[in-house]
Amino acid sequence: MSRLPVIVGFGGVNSAGRSSFHHGYRRLVIDALDSATAERTYRSLAALMGIKCGDGALSQEQRQYILDHTLIRRIEPGLFDVEKVAWNKKMSISGQEGELSFVTRARQLPDVIPDNWAVTDLGGGKVKVSIAEGCDILLPTHKHNDISSAGQLPTGFDPGACYPSRSHPKGLQMAIYGASDALRSMGIEWQTVMDTVRPDQIGVYASSAMAQLDENGFGGLLGARNDGRRVSSKNLALGLADMPGDFVSAYVLGNVGTTAPSLGACATFFYNLRLAINDIKSGHVRVAVVGVAEAGVEPRVMDGYGTMGALASDAELLKLDAAKGLTEPDYRRASRPFSSNCGFTIADSSQFIVLFDDALALELGAQVHGSVPEVFVNADGFKKSISGPGVGNYLTVAKALASAEAILGTQAIRQRSFVQAHGTSTPQNRVTESHILNEAAKLFGIEKWPVGAIKAYLGHSIGAASGDQLIASLGVWKTNILAGIATIDHIADDVHDSNLQLQAAHLQLDGDAMDLAILNSKGFGGNNASAAVLSPNISEKMLRGRHGKAVWQAYLEKREAAIAKAEAYDEAACAGQPDAIYHFDNNVMGGDDVSMNRDEIQLSSWQTRVELPKTSPYTSWLEE
Repeated sequence: MSRLPVIVGFGGVNSAGRSSFHHGYRRLVIDALDSATAERTYRSLAALMGIKCGDGALSQEQRQYILDHTLIRRIEPGLFDVEKVAWNKKMSISGQEGELSFVTRARQLPDVIPDNWAVTDLGGGKVKVSIAEGCDILLPTHKHNDISSAGQLPTGFDPGACYPSRSHPKGLQMAIYGASDALRSMGIEWQTVMDTVRPDQIGVYASSAMAQLDENGFGGLLGARNDGRRVSSKNLALGLADMPGDFVSAYVLGNVGTTAPSLGACATFFYNLRLAINDIKSGHVRVAVVGVAEAGVEPRVMDGYGTMGALASDAELLKLDAAKGLTEPDYRRASRPFSSNCGFTIADSSQFIVLFDDALALELGAQVHGSVPEVFVNADGFKKSISGPGVGNYLTVAKALASAEAILGTQAIRQRSFVQAHGTSTPQNRVTESHILNEAAKLFGIEKWPVGAIKAYLGHSIGAASGDQLIASLGVWKTNILAGIATIDHIADDVHDSNLQLQAAHLQLDGDAMDLAILNSKGFGGNNASAAVLSPNISEKMLRGRHGKAVWQAYLEKREAAIAKAEAYDEAACAGQPDAIYHFDNNVMGGDDVSMNRDEIQLSSWQTRVELPKTSPYTSWLEE
């Protein structure tokens, strides 16, 4: 019998703050929250940002500072100075009389002296170099960045300060933080999980789409020669796109089970999620940690997307608001999905979830935040350009709706579902994705399908973007508020919306009004993915129906301890930023820690054992 993958923990960080306990989502809709709930999210952000409050209450000035220094905004100097981005200017120089000469230290001469150089020893370790025909040089300088807005992490938050980060790339620092937050949100000790399942029944499905491109990763590796520096021994290894998963396995979980990092451009989180839920449904694993950490707010990455014309530049944003006579862009409204727009806004994000199979969730008393029965992936077919859209996303959205209809029935699809759009804020996306969603709504008889587009608040975090969508959907069920597309003041004329509900205002929902979320991602290169996510209420009904009242009642009693422990973590995190989970050189196993026989393998750090296969589905194929 197939197992249901249940979300039992979630966490991370993006421009809205800490993801666990829905604080990040609540930042998006903080203007619609009751005062007590809003105050707790302010406290969560204050702890993350290092803001102290003397008498235990935040002042109005502090609250405004928190609002101003989260979500999409102008890139702040603490990240990098958009007015002085490092640059090398190429110059051709020659001497006034035709000969160029200069003095330098002998040890600074190149290993191979160019043919047109004449070198004269001046003594004292110095030489004179004469160049007959001049030369080209690279002059270190700086320039203004044409793109000044981004979904950067909350001001004052440094993920590397949460553990001994030892020159780790920013994306890996964010991965350690995100995975730690997700694990602690469960309210169940990780050791308890390890003691319950076999070592090979745990899987880590985590990666990044862009790899680690700052100076501590591939950025340093590829730039060292041009800058006259030596490559670090860590640059290549830590730059790999699979490193977020490798770090979580090695330093957070001590995982010896499955590792399956997957890449699919902007759909990368869903690619990882698809592998995880398929392994849980098949029984290959019982526990899956799924995530993506992406640190894209980096000048070189922004150069790449900016040169493609994909990012919203300052000049183009000013054109959008020409009638307002603005002298500088409205950075806050840089991302305007399904409205008049000019490009996406890049962002940083690290999002992780923990999945159990349904039986394990009940056995350990885990909280149920939702479930994911299906993720569908389809490519585009033959393409006109690698960045152009194709037909694959029509397939994934229709499959996701059809699979959910098979579980919930037609009425739930038509009246109790919403969609989280990819919603990048590019002119091409607003046309193509709106047509896909609108046609799917027509096909399934949805008259006005509520649409969320959270990139309006968070920006586009590339590989982590679909993780942002999943975490936001859990927030919708917790708050009963679907965040409006707050940065828009109209729907563009070329948007297809006859069967879509697109609006700037938040949509207030009745309790348990939504059974289903369809999450959609259109990745660069034709990496399309759509997920069907079931609400906590529906997920619990399914678990009760499968396992019976007696098992369910016993589960509820065990769950109280997990809830209490998880809430204690949240309280501590709202009071002051806790250290991330990081076990370096801890309980390292070697050959002496492995005991094997023909039936099983025992590892010294685990109570349970790895069972060796004894049967195969292909055995009968050899029979005559």
